[in-house]
Amino acid sequence: MLISVQNADIYQKEQLILRDVSFSIEKGEFVYLIGKTGSGKSSLLKTLYADLWLERGKATVASHNLHEIRKSEIPTLRRKIGIVFQDFQLLTDRDIQKNMDFFLRAMGWEDASARDQRLIEVLSAVGLPDVLKKMPHQLSGGEQQRIAIARALLNKPEIIIADEPTGNLDPEKSIEILQLFMKINQESGTAVLMATHDLELIERFPKRTIFCNDKQVKDLTDNL
Repeated sequence: MLISVQNADIYQKEQLILRDVSFSIEKGEFVYLIGKTGSGKSSLLKTLYADLWLERGKATVASHNLHEIRKSEIPTLRRKIGIVFQDFQLLTDRDIQKNMDFFLRAMGWEDASARDQRLIEVLSAVGLPDVLKKMPHQLSGGEQQRIAIARALLNKPEIIIADEPTGNLDPEKSIEILQLFMKINQESGTAVLMATHDLELIERFPKRTIFCNDKQVKDLTDNL
């Protein structure tokens, strides 16, 4: 089991966001996380990659116990996770090659030739092999999100956690980005947990769905 959550309470500081959360995700699964704005989706995801402390309950992600994880162990956990945000979070003062190289070096890739090779691999995987020398502002929103996905793939993660990755994109680009996630999931076996409020995407491309509502989390898989 790649992710296992049992009877977990999710907090932001002292505020209870979600109560008694239980679900699991196996290796290679594709799962949507849905719910209205403010329903707790982002808080749940932040807990899974240890940006928020798990106050109560049990949760393991990529064999790491989140309730007992030490600060020194969090970088090791995050090397097994690719994280994609709504707002891309590219470094605006450097080109795409330097953006990606900065990330690889931070993740411990010391060999320059290995970094260059991995960069070519992930940019090809997202359909943008020729943008190395472009600045982020020279790319469209959809292209910037593809770069963000490529960055998430750099360390060959076991799972991609994507928090509203189509939130800043138009419907056509949203479909393209979702199809890219599905391609990655199918071809590499990387699991995907994708938070979204776009119900049209889910209806068009149905997958297992987890629903945040009224401080609870429910698995809607049986309703698909």
